[in-house]
Amino acid sequence: MSGLSDVELPAGWARALLGDICIPVKKVGPEGFDKDRFQYIDIGSVSGPDRQITAASWIESSDAPGRARQIVKEGDTVYSTVRPYLRNIARVPGTLEGHIASTGFAVIRPHREIDSRYIFHAVQGKFFEEQLFPKQRGVSYPAVRDADVFETTIPIPPMREQQRIVEAIEDHLSRLDAAGRELQTAQKKIASFRKSVLLSLVPESVPDSWEMSTVGEAGTIGLGRQRHPDWHHGPEMRPYLRVANVFEDRIDTSDVMEMDFSGVFDRFRLEPGDVLLNEGQSPHLVGRPALYRGTPPNVAFTNSLLRFQARPDVLPEWALMVFRRHLHARRFMREVRITTNIAHLSAKRLKPIEFPVPPLEEQKQRVQACDELMSYADAMEHALKRNVVRAKHLRSAVLQRAFTGRLVPQDPTDEPASVLLDRIRAKREAQGDKPKRAVRRSRKTATADAPPPPPASSTPSPNTAVQQELPL
Repeated sequence: MSGLSDVELPAGWARALLGDICIPVKKVGPEGFDKDRFQYIDIGSVSGPDRQITAASWIESSDAPGRARQIVKEGDTVYSTVRPYLRNIARVPGTLEGHIASTGFAVIRPHREIDSRYIFHAVQGKFFEEQLFPKQRGVSYPAVRDADVFETTIPIPPMREQQRIVEAIEDHLSRLDAAGRELQTAQKKIASFRKSVLLSLVPESVPDSWEMSTVGEAGTIGLGRQRHPDWHHGPEMRPYLRVANVFEDRIDTSDVMEMDFSGVFDRFRLEPGDVLLNEGQSPHLVGRPALYRGTPPNVAFTNSLLRFQARPDVLPEWALMVFRRHLHARRFMREVRITTNIAHLSAKRLKPIEFPVPPLEEQKQRVQACDELMSYADAMEHALKRNVVRAKHLRSAVLQRAFTGRLVPQDPTDEPASVLLDRIRAKREAQGDKPKRAVRRSRKTATADAPPPPPASSTPSPNTAVQQELPL
């Protein structure tokens, strides 16, 4: 939702800086905290997609003598100020009240007259990100300051409408979440289907008419050329493939690099029908194979890949099926060696791995059957991906409608937000609370005056209309 400041809000709404409607949460030292043992919420404790605190860890106070502490309460929202684009945002449950949040979070504690659930959803809105993200500083770990978070403007409806909005948001999002879980289950079923196809077409126990060979006997194996800074420039620059280009049964040509292959290009040039396998990868992906079919042309490969060239009575497509079968059956994992967290499958360890060879005609039949079944799985997977994207758009649409006053109808008898904000301001001034402000610049206090009522033609539709526009 772009340009929220230009959007005309409904009657009874107002705009305010987040800091003007929140209670400051002070960072205290160990002397300000009397627990000997506490649960610590750091950035990694929060699940980005689920917006849940999933892994708060227990820490002894004596083990963190110099650590600054933010004591959280139930209903607080923790908003990651380190790499905020990861959207590590969560609402603190009652089980963590009185424990500690990392200073890498801005702890958002709305005034009691503001629904904390409304604020939790509001800070996830695109309008909030568009104001905050341009303020990030740093390269490796871009971050914003707490003051940047609290200087962001948000729309405030009347209190009763806040509650109605929250109920509507949570109703819609709960159904989207349920649909998301069903999509994940379906994706897992497709992965299981692919595995079952490969295991059935390339069985572990082979018929008597087949030859049980080894990879080394079924073809030749070669390692690509090692990369070196001296070859970044030279007279015979050629494109080459590396691990980042080789996926299962797919070669990604969107990022093909070049280096100098003077005098050695013919040795490392790929030929259509070569099968490439990842020599170095994470353990469950090592050996991931793809068939080179001539695109891109005149390309070489590096030593992060192994090349298998089948003997005459072995179809390259059959070899690809065998290697895909070994990948899904985790056969390659039994042969890998791990160095510096990277698994390696050397040519020496690849050669003895079993390689079944059926008669050539049967190879053709099984390759065709595999292609047909995998095409069916691809079609299902593409449909699921479209639905995943659609679900994300629906989630954004729900929030957009919510924070422009179009998710639930307004009630003219609700107390206007301007009155609510005036009351909060007066209480804060009486208590001596000061909202957080960035030191680098002065900002005017957000106006709490309600905008003029919109014309009758823009009156928000009732909540049931969302069901027609967004089939949730």
